[in-house]
Amino acid sequence: MGLDPDLLAIIVCPQCHGELEATDEGAPELICRGECGLAYPVRDGIPVLLVDEARTPA
Repeated sequence: MGLDPDLLAIIVCPQCHGELEATDEGAPELICRGECGLAYPVRDGIPVLLVDEARTPA
C-alpha cells in the first residue's frame, strides 16, 4: 500500500481509538483492531479516517 510506517504508528481509529492495521485485500484500507473493527479506505495513498466513510467488515 505504501503508507509510511511512522504514520501508521501514530494514527488511531477515530471511533474507538484502537490501533489501525494496513491491508491490501481487494482495495487498500486500514482495519481497526480495537472495539469497533471498522475498515477505513485509503485513496491515492491517503487514509480517509472519517467514520461516515468507514465500512463494517463482514
